[in-house]
Amino acid sequence: MSRPAAGGDIFQAIADPTRRALLDRLRDGEQPVKQLAQPFAMSLPAISQHLQVLCEVGLVTQRREGRQRLYQLNPAPLKQVSEWVSHYEQFWQEKLAALGAYLEDNPCSED
Repeated sequence: MSRPAAGGDIFQAIADPTRRALLDRLRDGEQPVKQLAQPFAMSLPAISQHLQVLCEVGLVTQRREGRQRLYQLNPAPLKQVSEWVSHYEQFWQEKLAALGAYLEDNPCSED
């Protein structure tokens, strides 16, 4: 598994489907790595590496409780992704509006 470039890139971190699935699982609240790893067909060290990538970009925080590490979602950095995507959403809305206007002005004939 490759790690994000120095400093961590949120887009690269969420590009991996396993990391996105971990974020989805963390929406249910703070969890230990063993609980997070249950549905995945990979080792605990592999899951821990994915969690480390998410921690490096600030999407996940961890704390120790005894011998356990508990992981929690921090969705704030996803705002950067949302803002970037919103530019494309506006682009596509404009394109679809233009298409709708064109189709209204140029109805198809059923000959």
